[in-house]
Amino acid sequence: MKIAIGSDKSGFAVKEAVKAYLTETGAEFDDLGTTDLDHVVPYYAVAGKVAPLVQDGTYDRAILICGTGAGMCVVSNKFKGVYAVACEGVYSAKMARAINNANVLCMGGWIVGPEMALEMVKTFLATEWCQDLEDWRKENMKKFAVQVSAIEDSVYGE
Repeated sequence: MKIAIGSDKSGFAVKEAVKAYLTETGAEFDDLGTTDLDHVVPYYAVAGKVAPLVQDGTYDRAILICGTGAGMCVVSNKFKGVYAVACEGVYSAKMARAINNANVLCMGGWIVGPEMALEMVKTFLATEWCQDLEDWRKENMKKFAVQVSAIEDSVYGE
């Protein structure tokens, strides 16, 4: 799995902790955001750079961190096939993958500390779509995927 990671100034400390964890585990990732506090990249530019690379398959998943996670989420979701969710805990990170098939985890550096962020990242990366769901819910998720695709096609074109 190839992962993109990025932050603005507000998410920098959490991003650095996540990068250390990803490096330690041998994960394949690239930092596409602010890499030092002397050259800050705003959240909308980071998300605007990362989301198209998830959209085109260059990266399988992304982790984006700004002040609240909301800004990165809003920008990322402007791209067809990119499903970003701003999460504040492990359970929401797991369910974003299992139910919503999210491919971008957005977190807030003002909200989530490094330890919580690492647990969220571990869960987000380890969870697959429909994992641990009941059969009836898995069937609903398949219908969900078709409906979302149809909505995207109507908005973005085929």
